[in-house]
Amino acid sequence: MGSSGRILGALGLLSCLALSGNIPAAAAAAPAPGELPRVPFTQRYQAVQHGGLVRASNSGISCRKEQSPEAEPCADVKRGAAGVNGEFEMFYSEVDKDPDTYNSTRAELKVPRGAKVSYARLYWGGNLRVGEQKPPEDNGRVLVAEPGGAYKEVLADTVMGRRTDAGSDAYQASADVTPLVRKGGAGMWTVSQLNIAMGHSEVGAWGGWTLVVAYEHPQEPLRRISLWDGFESLAAGAGDGTVEIDGLDAPPGAAGRAGVVAYDGDRGTFGDSLHVTADRGRRVNLGDAGNPSNDVMNSTIAEFGGQTFVRQPDHINNLGYDADVFDLSPALSGGARSLNFTFTGERQGHFLGVLFVQTDARR
Repeated sequence: MGSSGRILGALGLLSCLALSGNIPAAAAAAPAPGELPRVPFTQRYQAVQHGGLVRASNSGISCRKEQSPEAEPCADVKRGAAGVNGEFEMFYSEVDKDPDTYNSTRAELKVPRGAKVSYARLYWGGNLRVGEQKPPEDNGRVLVAEPGGAYKEVLADTVMGRRTDAGSDAYQASADVTPLVRKGGAGMWTVSQLNIAMGHSEVGAWGGWTLVVAYEHPQEPLRRISLWDGFESLAAGAGDGTVEIDGLDAPPGAAGRAGVVAYDGDRGTFGDSLHVTADRGRRVNLGDAGNPSNDVMNSTIAEFGGQTFVRQPDHINNLGYDADVFDLSPALSGGARSLNFTFTGERQGHFLGVLFVQTDARR
């Protein structure tokens, strides 16, 4: 991203939610697909069960050629050097060798052996306006192939977020893919035909996909697992955004994790952060070796700061796409009935699309 003006006025990120532990396991039926410039975060799925959450994720576009004299070499940026998408000509990633697809990437879904998939949702999004303008009519469709399988069309089944301004045309879409993931299981999943623009502009190209999966396994701890989504923009000086989760029953010393999907966060552009507070007590910064606490949305796809699943391609700097999982355990040291997540935007702003949380529960 190269312009801060495009996300000005992004007030009120993530309407504060007080989520009861008595909410049904699945949300009510979603409205027919449409578009809104802002989709407040709401709970998509919740369960208390022996099991947990896993995800597969990848970006759909990367740098091809430097366009700024200050830019690091593209090859170094892919390996993790600081760099922003507006400094490069961006081009699609392609791993399937299929001439009928214009972008495709893979990632490993690590569902444990013997587990039963209870819910699965695929999220995808990107910028439609770079060196070209992609038609928004294609936002709600991607192709998905399970491990060893052929492509199947997946269509968005809920309201899509889409925000346009002078510099970008950003969106996120999603679909329930539970039957497909129950059948396909663990292994390398491929997603293609992400509707994202390539080329070069000051704002830059970005986009990717994330598959979030809840599972049951009788040999794993009892856990509360929750999934929220929306489409919100956040910029420095526009105020913090919060999500409050009530109804938890995490005992002292509980383990937990929180995952975030975000768009157009820049590696090396500081100011964005994520804090969590348990029961309105001590505030804990969420960050790790791969995600500094003052640059959390830094174009990484990581878990606890490292790479824990296979991706093709496996760039470290994904130039505007984040899908990270953070360790919540420090915030749960004294137990928790509630967790308050606070997001702060970087100077040039970014978009948030997904939050998923897993915490140990009392037996």
